[in-house]
Amino acid sequence: MKKNQFVKLKTPFENDGESWDIYPRPQMARDSYLSLCGEWELFRRKEKDQKDAFVGKIKVPFPPESRLSGIEQTIEARESFTYKKTFSVSSDFLNEKTLLHFGAVDQVASVTFNGVLLGEHTGGYLPFSFDVTPCIRVGENTLVVRVWDPLDTEIPYGKQRKKRGGMWYTPISGIWQNVWLESVPQNAFSALRLTPSLQDITLEVEGGENEKTLVIETPSGALKHTFVGGKTTVRIENPQLWSPESPHLYHFTLTDGKDTVRSYFALRTIGVTNVNGKKYLALNGKPYFFHGLLDQGYFSDGIYLPASPEGFRYDIRTMKSLGFNTLRKHIKIESDIFYYECDKQGMIVFQDMVNSGKYSFLLDTALPTVGMKKGISHRATHRRKQLFERSCEETLRLLYNHPCVCYYTIFNEGWGQYDADRLYEACKGIDPSRIFDSTSGWFEEKKSDVKSEHVYFKKLDLKESERPLVLSEFGGYSLKITDHSFNLGNTYGYRFFHDEEAFTSALEALYTEEIVPMIERGLCASILTQVSDVEDETNGLLTYDRQVLKIDAERMRKISTAVFTAFVKKTTG
Repeated sequence: MKKNQFVKLKTPFENDGESWDIYPRPQMARDSYLSLCGEWELFRRKEKDQKDAFVGKIKVPFPPESRLSGIEQTIEARESFTYKKTFSVSSDFLNEKTLLHFGAVDQVASVTFNGVLLGEHTGGYLPFSFDVTPCIRVGENTLVVRVWDPLDTEIPYGKQRKKRGGMWYTPISGIWQNVWLESVPQNAFSALRLTPSLQDITLEVEGGENEKTLVIETPSGALKHTFVGGKTTVRIENPQLWSPESPHLYHFTLTDGKDTVRSYFALRTIGVTNVNGKKYLALNGKPYFFHGLLDQGYFSDGIYLPASPEGFRYDIRTMKSLGFNTLRKHIKIESDIFYYECDKQGMIVFQDMVNSGKYSFLLDTALPTVGMKKGISHRATHRRKQLFERSCEETLRLLYNHPCVCYYTIFNEGWGQYDADRLYEACKGIDPSRIFDSTSGWFEEKKSDVKSEHVYFKKLDLKESERPLVLSEFGGYSLKITDHSFNLGNTYGYRFFHDEEAFTSALEALYTEEIVPMIERGLCASILTQVSDVEDETNGLLTYDRQVLKIDAERMRKISTAVFTAFVKKTTG
């Protein structure tokens, strides 16, 4: 068989009747919303001649490399893409101020609105906005977004690689999350910060006017609270705590006279507790086993984005049905809709920061795999440090209000790792309410909330630790379903099976013979590789097209029960 025989795979979400024309920010929702997703014109410009050549009509927000975009092309070296959208705005839509929002554009974007250059944004994973009040008009408007994506490794880039293959995937570029307009009062709320305890919620507000009214929906009725200033704390009677087993959300509205936003919070804490001399991660003050999977967030038809929001829901719902309670979102930041669905369905998220810096197979994979896991660090230029640390800070602020997000990984397997202790202190200072895994897998330094291990290729033999013990990657067992595989020529995984029975039995043995015994040594979290196949990788529980669940569901639920039973026995006697 030829090497690299690629197949176009279709997920079940492509024709489900749902689109991305939904309000993309559930934690700060308003009615004044105009989606700019849908059909745009796309042009290619070569650096040498600076002329735009029409490529075709592209469907935003799918990246141009994806089939769902209608383009299936990428930006080459010394080129840029220019997106153009002409649309109409009614006088009824406009308020005192109008904001233009982008969910994410990879890697560098320059934005022009009605001929006015608004500015430039660098970084492919985080949202940004512009005030377009001076240049928007009733009637026809034109938005132009010029995009460069040299896959600059100084900028956080994730698992994208120009020469894709193995554990590196097809690179994407351009607009890959929602684009939308929002019309607001002059003194509109600009940000909310929600800090829960087990009995109250502290709300910090940026923007708005003087007196504010908060109305919280509770099981016993509406709780109305008025306050002045930018911060208040509200005690919740008969609190219902958030957990994967009972993901209760408190919905509320916040009004200041002119502006009203809808949002929600949950009452939950994440921390560390001591039981019989061992430290464990604790959810809501009690030891908790985080039974999870690696989640790359790739889809066969949209690449970086599922065909519809149901793609996110399906992955979360399916993994929960197998007994899992945690997803480690690996080297990627998703649309806010993903985290909202995790909040709502009760799926804990371990969130990775997006890596930067060049990858070295020798330093970052080969040597650590044979046991050299200390004393190695990369050098980082001043520019890379600035971009990575800004990305970390923006990620922490972006996801702060989501109860599902309990844990952050700063560096994964040494990829771009530098100054890990300093960055632990910096991140912890921004968000002291979460767990931080400074160096997931290896190259451990002094400061981290957990002892984090990756184990492939050999039997688990974890050592007891003074910190909570986390197996942040393991498994990688591969079962290739040919009719649902992206690459018929190449297959990537760590141990290979040829039928569902052998695959399920191997996973049963892995959990019962290796994970459960490690619970005796203090293990409190395990992250299996992985939710789904991704391109060459066929080590998912789901195929890349989400059409086939490879494992016997009932047997996986029994495995999950065995893990939880062993943990409860260990931590409660």
